[in-house]
Amino acid sequence: MIILKTSRLYIREICTDDYDAICSILQDIDVMYAWEHAFSDEEVTAWINENMMRYKRDGYSYWAVIEKSTVRLIGVTGLIAEQADNEAYVGIGYIYNRSSWKNGYALEAAKACVQYAFDELNIDEITAQIRPDNLSSRRLAEKLGMIPKKEFTKIYKGKEMKHILYSRTK
Repeated sequence: MIILKTSRLYIREICTDDYDAICSILQDIDVMYAWEHAFSDEEVTAWINENMMRYKRDGYSYWAVIEKSTVRLIGVTGLIAEQADNEAYVGIGYIYNRSSWKNGYALEAAKACVQYAFDELNIDEITAQIRPDNLSSRRLAEKLGMIPKKEFTKIYKGKEMKHILYSRTK
């Protein structure tokens, strides 16, 4: 099911048939450096299933980003119900195949998702949780009109990880 279209991209729900393409992203340590590990096969399956459950629960989550010219899944971008310091937010997330970096795809898809959140879902604030040393994600958030709102510590796999919460309101 296509959720959004941009000039170069289709954005649709992730499905189990996307497993191999999602593996090529989530199992690449260079892509997953902010998580500090590449995902196992089981973690990829769980990640896909969690996103499909979020579609039912929240009406959104990470979506598959398909390059129109090749009809190839090049990344995932979407809206995620998440927490920072025990406060609920709707965040934007983006993870792309390394071969798709520096082509403007993440910005193009994220802009469409933010607009969708504001216009269709009537969400008043969109955030992004970004590790301080993830400069490319920080630059993308700034291109989306986001500004740092606060710093917080997130626990991931038992490890404390500093994050910056970027924010943009409607």
